[in-house]
Amino acid sequence: MKTGIILRILFLLALTSSLSGCMYWIRAYQVYLQMDEFDRHFSVATSDEFTLYFKDPILYSQDFVSLSKLYASQDDPTPEGRRWRYWFRKVDGNNNLIKPEIKFYSDLKFNKENRLMAWSFSSLFLAIAPPKFLEVSLRSIGGAEIDKEKQQLKANSALLEKITDNLPKKPAVLAQLGEPFEIKDEGEQEVYIYRFLLETHHIEEGYEDRALNEVKITFDKKNQELIRMAGRFAGLKVSINYRKFLDEEHDVAQSRQE
Repeated sequence: MKTGIILRILFLLALTSSLSGCMYWIRAYQVYLQMDEFDRHFSVATSDEFTLYFKDPILYSQDFVSLSKLYASQDDPTPEGRRWRYWFRKVDGNNNLIKPEIKFYSDLKFNKENRLMAWSFSSLFLAIAPPKFLEVSLRSIGGAEIDKEKQQLKANSALLEKITDNLPKKPAVLAQLGEPFEIKDEGEQEVYIYRFLLETHHIEEGYEDRALNEVKITFDKKNQELIRMAGRFAGLKVSINYRKFLDEEHDVAQSRQE
């Protein structure tokens, strides 16, 4: 048995013994293990949305409430089960909605056993997380390192084939998101900070701050490319360094063109 697999099993056993009553962490870890065989357990589809399909559903709807302490904006019945939609709306520094409205959604679709079978992101989200880069970042979780204290995964991009797609440019991103709440100068880069408020009918006491989601988008000053996105969406922390997934030869070719 491979050492990496043994370590994961030991980690899972440690979780089982130390997280009494927190079975949602066990199920989340089981999904992490599935990522090692991505195409066996998952598939993706892209149209106006990006959707990750779970071929062998593990997570329950209640797991997301337990993990995030937040409830969805909408809870609608579907022929397969239910759909939870989370609406995120752009706000200013006083949490007032921006006009004209700028918003995106994330959908969780559950089967009749209340297990997650699909996770979708709307087109506006794809302006800051291009589909191919979003897919390859998900695939990289299979070789991710686990930080038990922070309860985070550090993806291993070295295990993946690189992408030859061009990264979005700042004007195209701003055309979708509008002006940011704040801009930070970081030498050769600049960080555009946006705020999105989750529409929700209930938040567990003590977790009210999780409804406000700050999204940081980093651009290269020289070529105006989007190079990093980091944010928290309904309690889920996401951080993607797009340059790690770029093919080196493609990157060199782009630099010569500029």
